[in-house]
Amino acid sequence: MDLLNTLVDKGLRREPPTREEALAVLATSDDDLLDVVAAAGKVRRHWFGRRVKLNYLVNLKSGLCPEDCSYCSQRLGSKADILKYTWLKPDEASQAAAAGLAGGAKRVCLVASGRGPTDRDVDRVSETIKAIKEQNEDVEVCACLGLLSDGQAERLRAAGADAYNHNLNTSESTYGDITTTHTYADRVDTVRKAHAAGLSACSGLIAGMGESDEDLVDVVFSLRALDPDSVPVNFLIPFEGTPLAEEWNLTPQRCLRILAMVRFVCPDVEVRIAGGREVHLRSMQPLALHLANSIFLGDYLTSEGQAGKADLDMIADAGFEVEGAGEVTLPEHRAGAAHGCGSHAEAGCGSHAEAGCGSHEGGCGSHEGGGVCGTAGVPAAAEPRTDLVAVRRRGAGTDLAPNA
Repeated sequence: MDLLNTLVDKGLRREPPTREEALAVLATSDDDLLDVVAAAGKVRRHWFGRRVKLNYLVNLKSGLCPEDCSYCSQRLGSKADILKYTWLKPDEASQAAAAGLAGGAKRVCLVASGRGPTDRDVDRVSETIKAIKEQNEDVEVCACLGLLSDGQAERLRAAGADAYNHNLNTSESTYGDITTTHTYADRVDTVRKAHAAGLSACSGLIAGMGESDEDLVDVVFSLRALDPDSVPVNFLIPFEGTPLAEEWNLTPQRCLRILAMVRFVCPDVEVRIAGGREVHLRSMQPLALHLANSIFLGDYLTSEGQAGKADLDMIADAGFEVEGAGEVTLPEHRAGAAHGCGSHAEAGCGSHAEAGCGSHEGGCGSHEGGGVCGTAGVPAAAEPRTDLVAVRRRGAGTDLAPNA
């Protein structure tokens, strides 16, 4: 296909596709799916080889969130039967992180539900970061605590945080359909604060909320303008007890097209398959490794993921390798920029002038799902697979060993 040849050439030059080309990727047929994966795979391998970065989530505080994000199992009014607990102590969080690091993770993502941290909360998380880094000097730590106030990003950076996650989730024009207790502009402001503090920005999206192809392209181009170092792609987990429990809009084929489109738009950025891959990609997960170069290991925040051993076997069987602690994730032209995102004007994911490690299950910056974001271009509903949605009952906040 001429389209795919054009997109590969652009991706190798760090040049973005047009909006029309990005939409065309989402509109390709199932007959062309393997060609789409192969084309985007060339771009992925050019910038990241066959390495897969492993990330591990630690839910520092679960449930009881005052925000009304429609997709989130921890939202205000959620009836989802999830674990609910207040802040883990630093040693408890460090023990939880150690399980993921033992499984091969090189980044630990510390997430807490809530609108945003108080200054005391920042002190708690800072103590946790220090405890983790005392045990694992080389580990990357990403915080995801919701909306930041002035000075908080700098304090997290001083405590040793390497990155901050705050997802855009969906297009600006439809953001009000999924959340009313904060705005899209609030999210942009927090990402800017993280940038300014020298933290590496992690910001992504949620697919499967009933959004149109145009919405998906809008949010990915907005992310390109943000210039994050990593873009987590979440697939809605329709939790019972949330407003979007009946939103089953994704097939494995559509998930692969979405990941391919993200790779073409952000060719040299760490693209992470985040929450929902087991539910929606299912047996097609290995194909997704040809598009994304990063995944979460084991469980998510409030739901169970694939067994950690199965993740590692999948990576090996697909012909990929786990990225080592001493390897640099990003291409040299991005990794050599100022810590955080600097001004990556040449990096191929835009500059962040316009304004995230995130599983969409928790915290104000990384919640678990989506909102009904429009109807134009929405695919036919997929078959519900509620049997694949399992609430996490092990790991952080429990007496049981974590899945890692």
